[in-house]
Amino acid sequence: MATTNDLKNGMVLNLEGQLWSVVEFQHVKPGKGPAFVRTKLKNVLSGKTVDKTFNAGLKVETATVDKRDMQYSYLDGDLFVFMDTTTWEQTNVTADVVGDAADFLLEGQDVVVAFHEGTVLYVELPASVVLEISHTEPGLQGDRSSGGTKPATLETGREIQVPLFLEQGTKVKVDTRSGDYLGRA
Repeated sequence: MATTNDLKNGMVLNLEGQLWSVVEFQHVKPGKGPAFVRTKLKNVLSGKTVDKTFNAGLKVETATVDKRDMQYSYLDGDLFVFMDTTTWEQTNVTADVVGDAADFLLEGQDVVVAFHEGTVLYVELPASVVLEISHTEPGLQGDRSSGGTKPATLETGREIQVPLFLEQGTKVKVDTRSGDYLGRA
């Protein structure tokens, strides 16, 4: 248990049987009336975001989330296999838990896997990854109808927009949160 005065970004709360991660919070002390805490919470399992206001000093139940450094090993059917880098223990994670992170996963890549009471909650990728362009059409000089970008397929199968001058086989840096091209690697 903690009070709303102890809230921090990234803290996981157990509200009405569901796990919510604190995205942002703000302590508000109006001129009139009692102080309160305005928060933005993200459901750990569904990803839904809600705004919730708590009275200052209210007790809230916190959930223990164990974040472990793991390495993506391989895909076994529809299960992603991750290996704990300290104990060498393997963990199978279903595709729906991995979600969009699958578009940026390469074998041997380091990730953070969050557990709650032995259940995998989510897979957290680094902010950016380096991937190779497996297919893209040659860019035509002078073709600016699309804003100077063209579609390119990455080695993981994800399609992103890249500048016209990039060719097949080029390694690019990609933002894992938005899927945007960040630059050549």
